[in-house]
Amino acid sequence: MFAPVNLGLISPAPVNLRLALLSAAVLGFRHGLDYDHIAAITDISSVQSKARDAIRYGLLYVAGHATTVAILGAAAVVFRIALPAASNRWAERLVGITLLVLGVYVLGTFFRPTTHSHVRPRTRITLLINGALWLYWKATRIFGGTRVQAPQVFKDGYSTGSTFGVGVIHGLGAETPTQLLLFLMAANLGGTGEGLLGLLMFIVGLIFMNTLMCASAAGLFSATFARPNALRALTLVTSAYSIVVGSIFLLGSAAKLPSLTG
Repeated sequence: MFAPVNLGLISPAPVNLRLALLSAAVLGFRHGLDYDHIAAITDISSVQSKARDAIRYGLLYVAGHATTVAILGAAAVVFRIALPAASNRWAERLVGITLLVLGVYVLGTFFRPTTHSHVRPRTRITLLINGALWLYWKATRIFGGTRVQAPQVFKDGYSTGSTFGVGVIHGLGAETPTQLLLFLMAANLGGTGEGLLGLLMFIVGLIFMNTLMCASAAGLFSATFARPNALRALTLVTSAYSIVVGSIFLLGSAAKLPSLTG
């Protein structure tokens, strides 16, 4: 599953190391502005009934994403290995599928008066996915599985596990230029300790940016709670954005999207 990364080692001077760590943090900050982050965080925030729930679930997504980045980055730094290039294609499509599911899920709230109730509407795609999970669970039960209940996604809206899981999946699709550059940089900072420190700085930048995005999204949707028409319009825009971006990712064309940072 993994392919070796042939990288030479360099021993940066203290000043160069500080600059490299700062660059890693900037890369993480930049990575937090990727299209899939914007779509997922706004999707998650748009169907929460309280601002604090929007922030909490948004940060769970960020935590899941950061966890995957930490694992992949540590593998690059410690073992000099990375996911094979071909994995980027299926990971990108997997991210596209999650954005489509999230977008359609949010769209379902647009057509129901209970948009911000505690029990979220369950779309046909959600039911389809849960049906597939039920079949998988049934098969595992036949062959000796021990799980008592069939797994479900978005059973009562977003849950801790499903939101964290979306972040993990998006982390698998994180072999973007900024993240690949981070892995290469971290692996060449002069040693395992320095490399892991560079990885940590990248994650700090990522979390900082996405925390700002979570707070901004929560504030934006909270500000429209008292204005149903504005809330519905914002929900529709959020859903459309997620569906369009998800479709582009699913088609394997994410690299053609224009940069959001110039």
